[in-house]
Amino acid sequence: MTDFMAQIRLDGRVAIVTGGGSGIGRATAHALAQAGAIVAVTDIDAAAAQTVAAEITSGGGMAQAHGLDITDPARVDSVAGRVAADHGRIDILVNNAGISVRYRSTEISTEDWDQVVNVNLNGQFYCARAVGRHMEAARQGAIVMVASIMGLTGGGLYPNAAYHASKGAIVNLTRSLGVEWGPAGIRVNAVAPTYVRTNLTQRMLENNKTLDYILDNTPMGRLADPDEIAAAILFLASDAASMITGHTLPIDGGWVAR
Repeated sequence: MTDFMAQIRLDGRVAIVTGGGSGIGRATAHALAQAGAIVAVTDIDAAAAQTVAAEITSGGGMAQAHGLDITDPARVDSVAGRVAADHGRIDILVNNAGISVRYRSTEISTEDWDQVVNVNLNGQFYCARAVGRHMEAARQGAIVMVASIMGLTGGGLYPNAAYHASKGAIVNLTRSLGVEWGPAGIRVNAVAPTYVRTNLTQRMLENNKTLDYILDNTPMGRLADPDEIAAAILFLASDAASMITGHTLPIDGGWVAR
């Protein structure tokens, strides 16, 4: 009989988490480590990545830290190569790093538009490409992209076309890579979180009008916790999701089902 609980375990597997220094990335790094993975915690803030890696190792897990600007393809290739050289393999990539710049479409500068697209789309592609090369050689791997409910809808709290466009592109990039790399044994999926309680959203959520809007438009009537996003990422990265690829999983309390 199948040992279903064992399918969640990641013992001995090597994972890279981008944007792992805080929020969803930090929670995901801890989740993968608790499941037995060796986790390369990467972040543009190298000190934050080091802090999370130290949290994991102090709790008995295995982790290392790397400073990483995902918009620098040469650095992305270098970090992926270093992780593969250190451990002999890369089994999992969690493409979490991202940003948001909130302006009306008639007011956003070209520089701000380019920055959002460069981080949220180009950066995730650079990471997938770099890790995909190692996974293709090994004929196995799991990549989890972090999209957003804003990649599945056109509305929200405020006009935010750059974010919507970049996260919508991640949804279709997930499909494209899932189809392209499926024959090589590489699964590519995405999660689409709703509004999550993190340090990055704390200031926004202190506005009662904003918070009420979110809760009123969420059938489950609450925000998400980073651990809830991390749990879904763990599932998609594990053998429990062995027949799932090209899929985007909303984690949204019913937001996109309205």
